[in-house]
Amino acid sequence: MNLPVALTCGDPNGIGIDISFEAKKELKNKIPFFLIADINHLKNRNHSQSFERIQHPKECFNISKDSLPVLHHEFPEIPTLNGSQPGNALATTKVIERAVNLFQNHEIHAICTNPINKVVLKKGCGFKYPGHTEYLAHLAGHNNSVMMLLCEELRVVPTTIHIALKDVSKLLTKELLINTINTTRDALINHFGIKKPRIAIAGLNPHAGENGTFGQEEIKIINPIIEKLCTQGFDIIGPLSADTMFHKDARNNYDVAICMYHDQALIPIKTIDFYGGVNVTLGLPFIRTSPDHGTAFEIAGKDLANPDSFREALYLAIDVYNKRNEYQELTKNPLKTKRN
Repeated sequence: MNLPVALTCGDPNGIGIDISFEAKKELKNKIPFFLIADINHLKNRNHSQSFERIQHPKECFNISKDSLPVLHHEFPEIPTLNGSQPGNALATTKVIERAVNLFQNHEIHAICTNPINKVVLKKGCGFKYPGHTEYLAHLAGHNNSVMMLLCEELRVVPTTIHIALKDVSKLLTKELLINTINTTRDALINHFGIKKPRIAIAGLNPHAGENGTFGQEEIKIINPIIEKLCTQGFDIIGPLSADTMFHKDARNNYDVAICMYHDQALIPIKTIDFYGGVNVTLGLPFIRTSPDHGTAFEIAGKDLANPDSFREALYLAIDVYNKRNEYQELTKNPLKTKRN
């Protein structure tokens, strides 16, 4: 890997800096990465790990394995580590924008984002996006981004993401579901190396609607899409009742579960692997991963944050990069597949 991964600092009052330090401590030079943050924010953390300022992403290859490389980005305020600090909101979003610009300038291979707090961003700079996923899609100029959460035992994709439960049925359309399935399937093929992805579709209503007894969404929206895509060669099962599709035996029947709303997807994966789950955004021109947790204001700076999810997010960024390159190589040289 000749270019590094850029880590965004996330909310500077959260645990992003803490877990970035821990990731460097554990990974050493296994993965080339650097943190975009205000150097002054790192000085007030109770951490034994050293850091070193860099001027350019490639300099992180020359930094000691025991030092965290940091690309300085100035913030207006020093973190209080007492929770919400809206004064740093705009700079937090500018760090994310800077990481995207680094990719567009061919200076990094992937982005791994530390957690942000949407309430703080909205209060501090009028942040109008429901979350990281939607903001990154805006920066990339892509409207078909999809959020996938995964751990070793499960991959899940919510079709609707950061919206109120009462609005799900209104926003769940055939177009949205088709886009979610197509984007997910494409990513499993060219980013995860799964040649023929097996896709499970959850129903929206209890018992997947039970033939219209508990709602019409399965009959009017979900079933027709499944039938249409099956005729196109997709390997799809569903709609399945969400209360029976996530136990161990059921998970053996699919490579990804596409769910209808946020908690339907996130509850099972966080139950199975709360500390090891990773978020990856599909459908963007760049690779973006993140830990599957929030800012954890209450433990920031106290050397209590668990870095497992963040470490796995870094590993995933590299895995996806390698799988994508393998797929692109095979599509350029189709005879190579036959030779192998």
